[in-house]
Amino acid sequence: MSVKIRLQRHGSKKRPFYFIVVANSAAPRDGKFIEKLGTYNPLTVPATVRVNRERSLYWLQKGAQPTNTCRRILSFKGVLYLKHLMRGVTLGLFDEKAAMEKFESWNGEHEELVVKREEAHRKHKQEKRHATNEASVRLVEEKQAARAASAVSTEEGSESEGAEEGATEEAAAE
Repeated sequence: MSVKIRLQRHGSKKRPFYFIVVANSAAPRDGKFIEKLGTYNPLTVPATVRVNRERSLYWLQKGAQPTNTCRRILSFKGVLYLKHLMRGVTLGLFDEKAAMEKFESWNGEHEELVVKREEAHRKHKQEKRHATNEASVRLVEEKQAARAASAVSTEEGSESEGAEEGATEEAAAE
């Protein structure tokens, strides 16, 4: 029996939400699974991922094979890096305390990067909204200026017609 770490789709049509599960590779995508490891919501920016690191690491060490998407998710959350560090501990390259220190420093840097991405996205969205508002205000002002200009030109046209009519009446009277 080969075991896979994969996504199990939930959510409604065009609104996906996934559970990250450990399942028999022969089981259907949304069918029976061994254990739920976390959730993945791709609709938020950045995508929201919640993973139980200890259980994910346990299943990876037992030989569970993640799918491509799950591999990316586990890599993003640091589970694969933690597995790499634990392999170094078993080989005697460093002790578990040093491995956890390395992981904590990486995790801190990674969290800062995620916060920066969220802030950049929020800022970009706000600038885009502001630019759209400016463009719509500019269009409204241009339309109002055009209406005012056409109203002035029609008034001038009616005044000049009145002056021409008065001039022709004076010429006819003479």
